[in-house]
Amino acid sequence: MEKSNLETAIPKRVYQLLTMLWILVLASCSASDDQTGNQEQVNATVNEAQSESIADDRPNMIVVLVDDMRFDEVGAAGHPYIQTPNIDRIAAEGAHFQNSFTVNPLCSPSRATLLTGQHAHYHGITDNLARNEQSHQLETFPRRLHESGYDTAFIGKWHMGNDDTARPGFSTWAGMRGQGEAIDPTFNMNGERTQIEGYVTDILHDLSVDFINTERDSPFMLYLSHKALHPNVFQADDGSAAELPEGQTRSGFIAADRHVGMYADAEPPRRPNYGIAPTDKPALMRKINDLPLLSAETVTPDKTIHERHEMLMAIDEGLGRLLRELEASGKLDNTIVVVTSDHGYWYGEHGLGAERRMSYEEGIRIPLMIRYPKVIEAGSKPDEMVLTLDLAPTMIELAGLEQTQVRHGRSYAPILAGEEVADWRDSFMIEYYTDTVFERMDHMGYKAVRTDQYKYIRYEDLEGMDELYNLAADPYELKNIIDEEGSDAIVADMDAELNRLIEISSR
Repeated sequence: MEKSNLETAIPKRVYQLLTMLWILVLASCSASDDQTGNQEQVNATVNEAQSESIADDRPNMIVVLVDDMRFDEVGAAGHPYIQTPNIDRIAAEGAHFQNSFTVNPLCSPSRATLLTGQHAHYHGITDNLARNEQSHQLETFPRRLHESGYDTAFIGKWHMGNDDTARPGFSTWAGMRGQGEAIDPTFNMNGERTQIEGYVTDILHDLSVDFINTERDSPFMLYLSHKALHPNVFQADDGSAAELPEGQTRSGFIAADRHVGMYADAEPPRRPNYGIAPTDKPALMRKINDLPLLSAETVTPDKTIHERHEMLMAIDEGLGRLLRELEASGKLDNTIVVVTSDHGYWYGEHGLGAERRMSYEEGIRIPLMIRYPKVIEAGSKPDEMVLTLDLAPTMIELAGLEQTQVRHGRSYAPILAGEEVADWRDSFMIEYYTDTVFERMDHMGYKAVRTDQYKYIRYEDLEGMDELYNLAADPYELKNIIDEEGSDAIVADMDAELNRLIEISSR
């Protein structure tokens, strides 16, 4: 039988382990003839082989996390004007997942899920409050890699609390407080706070290049967590926006000066649900204080969309720089490069703007591109439903390690290798815990379940406002069918599946 890409990607490691076993056998046999003469030499050889097997042939890893990046705003996704040649390269030379989702469409919970492979109700980072101490306790995959000998770095926006101090599992730490700052940001650099002049995205890439070019004998793992595409705001401990720190005079979506205005005249693409006022979504139709009802008047302004796209340009340029550095050092093809996001953003779908948080497709679909030619066939477009939950177990498996902590996700390494996985998931849970940042989200905490055909949204605090969509017939979620004839049985099935998913992810 022909070997899979996953199997053939690590023959050297297998060979080294077999060599170690053979040396141990020889050592045992020789012990009776010469108990002391050759033992030191044998031990040294075993140690050398063991060191090589752990360090030399394991892949390096780079995870590029873009804040609030939609699934469809890169060239590889067919966007009509955005120019992202380097992100597109990752997709063209690797895998571009067609059905990748967040299970927490809110910044802090999703970031914790990406790092741990755990649902928010389990890891405890359920909102954007300053859960500083809790985020020091997370069982992250970089922590697992660090324990096994990886040189690990976190560079960028941690955004699980306003505490910028180093979290366990990172040998190099360059973290920003809270949301970070767009211009002349301050970093906690391995325990020392330092302000660096310049534009934050460019600085993050400078620090990343320094890290990947460090001389080392071990493999490395870089977690590059961008501030972009988030606006320049300061987040208070209660999750709300507050005044910018001293010295930060520019608010909003700030692109690098060289990219400002690049897309000012472009016409953003509109999805069929753009500007459509909800007529069958009771939770979104409530009259809340002086908040305007959703309509074509409440959509995200084109200026904001253009500014976000201009911010993305520095991310793509910096990714290209990282790829060139890896190529120049001969490390590129032994480095797993991941580009993804924490959740999406609303560009006027259902009349929505900056709220995020909700489980409609534009909020939960995320980009996921991975390049690793030792395993992945170039141009792959897997259709399986993969989740933010799955990144941690995938990276652990690709590092050749066992899963020793609770991970609610599942490694998609076999999918990357082109293997058929007959028992892959056909449903997943999404959850949001009510916060107070946006008035429109008042008491809108929910748990939802999505399958290939249906999505069921069960609000925790709102009676009679649940939603059901037939995604196969209505991919833009324009018609809530929960009150239609025949829907009771579907709701019962979806509700039971949701309860099952909650139960198995609570242990």
